[in-house]
Amino acid sequence: MSRTIIKGGSIVSMDPKIKDLAKGDVLVENGAIAAVAPSLAADGAETIDATGMIVLPGLVNAHVHTWQSALRGVAGDWTVPKYMQSMHRGLAGHYRPEDLYIANLMGALNQLNSGSTTLVDWCHSNKTPEHTDAAIQGLTESGARALFLHGSPKPDPKPGQKHFSEVPMPRAEVERLRKGRFAGGDGLVTLGLAILGPYYSTRAVTQADFLLAREFDLIASMHVGGGTGMQADGFERLLDEDLIDARTNIVHGNDMKPEVIRAVAGKGAQFTVTAEVELQMGYGDPLTGILNACGSPVSIGSDVEPAARGDMFSAMRITLQHERNRRTLEILAETGNRPMEMPLTCRQALEWATINGAKMAGLESRIGSLTPGKQADILMVRADDLNMFPVTDPVASLVMQAGVANVDTVLVAGRVVKRNGKLLYAQLAEKKAALQKSGERILTDFGLLPKRAA
Repeated sequence: MSRTIIKGGSIVSMDPKIKDLAKGDVLVENGAIAAVAPSLAADGAETIDATGMIVLPGLVNAHVHTWQSALRGVAGDWTVPKYMQSMHRGLAGHYRPEDLYIANLMGALNQLNSGSTTLVDWCHSNKTPEHTDAAIQGLTESGARALFLHGSPKPDPKPGQKHFSEVPMPRAEVERLRKGRFAGGDGLVTLGLAILGPYYSTRAVTQADFLLAREFDLIASMHVGGGTGMQADGFERLLDEDLIDARTNIVHGNDMKPEVIRAVAGKGAQFTVTAEVELQMGYGDPLTGILNACGSPVSIGSDVEPAARGDMFSAMRITLQHERNRRTLEILAETGNRPMEMPLTCRQALEWATINGAKMAGLESRIGSLTPGKQADILMVRADDLNMFPVTDPVASLVMQAGVANVDTVLVAGRVVKRNGKLLYAQLAEKKAALQKSGERILTDFGLLPKRAA
């Protein structure tokens, strides 16, 4: 039996029964959490000293386009029309399978390095089965936990081709994956669908994709926002046909009608907010407030790494502070006074990046809290670093002060993937060089970088 004990840390369990412990231990056996208590004996177990650290569940990045990892920085000044034109109708077309592999590998390693043990990888640059397999291989090799959402490219159609909005998810490819490497559904990498939804496809395609997801019991995630939707009553129709349930994930949704949001949430659908990108690209106020008001769990993601940081500490802060300001001004307009109590708390923000993210990915029974029986996806943050010290409230310090530099140790299913601030990946320098080479070639082929002389 493999046994590890994490001793003497400040425990933020995110489990309402265990609560938080000023000082405690976490026992890990065979990749799962066996016990959490103020003090545990574990003779013969490997000991990880958590003195001066905060121990919490691994963070969950509920929406990230990992395939864009080689293009960081190119979209810092892009609007959403510029993004759609340059990324989907331009850069994406120059991706080879090996580009998806290295981007997903290095993007997933970045998530681990940043304290996120799980990522929801929204992959919509996989134009062939070879691209798909390469993307999945990158995730698998990283050692991260991931929900791979199989999507579809969005190029401008060539003469004689249908527009992408008229092309349903390829059934044969979904069946190949679901009955092949994802037949069990209990590995570190699991499968879902990144569908077009009513915002970006025709009625027939939307219905076909929802039915396909239901047939194979897969999460169906879709973007909603950033332009003009193709179906004004798309969600109303899906509700009428009882096609929306807990396997439905809506990303953004900023311009959805409040009554539709409430109706969709009432069916158990999961919403994901990516505030930093939504604010940059003018989607409108993130849905954090209305989801909170109707009791729908908010999950959050970093989204487009070419435009935004990929770590969940940044995502928590930006999402929280924007909603605090929005709600405070709303209360001021309603009452003439600013509230004495903060409208949203740091603990709520941490829930977005842990238990709510796990629920969005359909993994709430496996991860999201330090609960005995769940997988040992664990994060240890140095509380005695200068930017953190002294810690009065561990949750507030995690949300308001912590960052990637404070991430000391990370475990996925009980396996240590980062320790003493260093990723335990042997070929990091070699893979970084490959990522840079990939990005330079894609940008050169697209015309954003000049071709090098022979």
